Amino acid sequence: MIRQGYPSPDTLLSFERQLNTIRENAMSEVGQQDADYIRRVIRVQRASALLGRVIMVLGFFSPVWWLLGVALLGLAKILDNMEIGHNVMHGQYDWMNDPHINSRRFEWDIVGDADSWKRVHNFEHHTYTNIIGKDRDFGYGVLRLSDDLPWRPKNRWQIFSYAALSLLFQWGVAYHEVAGERIFVGKPKKDSKLPISRNQLKNDFFQKIRKSTFKDYVFFPLVAGLIAGAPMILAVLVGNAIANLIRNIWTSTIIFCGHFTEDVHTFNEADCENETRGQWYYRQILGSSNMEGPVWFHILTGHLSCQIEHHLYPDVPAHRYRVMAKQVRQVCAEHNIPYNSGSFLSQYVTVLQRIWKYSFPTKNTVTESPAS
Repeated sequence: MIRQGYPSPDTLLSFERQLNTIRENAMSEVGQQDADYIRRVIRVQRASALLGRVIMVLGFFSPVWWLLGVALLGLAKILDNMEIGHNVMHGQYDWMNDPHINSRRFEWDIVGDADSWKRVHNFEHHTYTNIIGKDRDFGYGVLRLSDDLPWRPKNRWQIFSYAALSLLFQWGVAYHEVAGERIFVGKPKKDSKLPISRNQLKNDFFQKIRKSTFKDYVFFPLVAGLIAGAPMILAVLVGNAIANLIRNIWTSTIIFCGHFTEDVHTFNEADCENETRGQWYYRQILGSSNMEGPVWFHILTGHLSCQIEHHLYPDVPAHRYRVMAKQVRQVCAEHNIPYNSGSFLSQYVTVLQRIWKYSFPTKNTVTESPAS
């Protein structure tokens, strides 16, 4: 099927074959080096979490210790969320047959249930990337980021909605599927494809929230109080909250820079009907943005700084994306296909510009009444 605005079938076939070759070459090299890498990152994450929680308690000696503890715990939470959790749950390390690094068993350190995230993100988002009406990750049901979505009066305030979503991002992830299935608000969806019962989804939602909040806001503050005195209960509780806030802001900002920059394209449902692999590759590239920076930056992003490569090859160990990005970029240039990459700051500026732009109606906008 020839789609309007797409390259010719011959171009897409050549494009597809070359991108397939990049994946095949990368996967042929996957082995002990990748296993050593992810285990090394896990050791750093666990050491950061342990040291952060211990050093935070030393805050009764000096606020400097408390600040250092918060920073280390924030780092641990970022690594757990991005380079470890996100990538492990994509199945990038299932070949290791390690039960602790397996997509079906891994649970991350946020209030959102891993299985719920995988259902919405791994299948829906990665299959229907940026397809309006199919990809629930596009704008997270909170932000209007395209003229393909109707404008509502509440959208004029969406810069504040974005700020709230960024600050509370782990809670947004937790509530994402629950909201989409209208568990608490609205009538149940008639076309729901939820593979578990609504009650099970609700129970999993609350169970993970209880577990995560108890750990950060009850257990560790009480332990600190027993060790260092009652004043440290509040200090550790606040420190844990700030560490979670650091992780929320960082992860949301990286994800927005990979998906919602000014040049990212959106698509309609017809675009994924009878889609060839080459057309899917093309759509993934137009719907993604990369960020450039030093090695440590890529690690802290979970290598989602190479969002284009992640959308093309979600099951390839992510630390390989930096090498693959050079090859993908060259293939795009050879086929005259745009490749959106820039500095972290420049990409983030365009994210804010996009949020602001679609806060207001334009001549191409369908406007809904306040009652809609």
